[in-house]
Amino acid sequence: MRKALCGARSVAGVALCLATLVLAGCATQKAPVVAEDPRTCAAAPAGEPLIGNWLSVRKQSGVAGELHTLFTLNADGTMGYVVQLKRSRKPAQGLSESGCWSREGSELVLRTLQSNGEHVDPSDPIYVNRYSVVSSSDKALVMQHQGVRTQARRMPPDYKLTW
Repeated sequence: MRKALCGARSVAGVALCLATLVLAGCATQKAPVVAEDPRTCAAAPAGEPLIGNWLSVRKQSGVAGELHTLFTLNADGTMGYVVQLKRSRKPAQGLSESGCWSREGSELVLRTLQSNGEHVDPSDPIYVNRYSVVSSSDKALVMQHQGVRTQARRMPPDYKLTW
């Protein structure tokens, strides 16, 4: 005698087998774990007050000249970071980085994806910088990073540092 579906030999056995198959088909499966791509920027929340261009000009002990730093924080979560060392009678030297930014609580997080036009390893912690936001208004931003206080003022949207 041939075995019935699922080895059941009665109507009750077949019903039990079918019920098991139906329930198994309804069971939810875990979604595959997808690692977040570190090269994908997340848009800033609407109305985020840090969106914009912020310019800091300061002197640093042991460095001849002034450091001009422009933080460009875009609504789409992309950022630009340009720092120039300006010295009298010498051409400006600088660094230009781009990537993503986000705000985590009271911290501004900059994640560099390109430095001077070259792609960087996004998993290298040197390319993630965290600034504690001390205060911010529509005209001024004060941050702290590795013991250095940065005071910046809001600049027009089209403002660029000149070389």
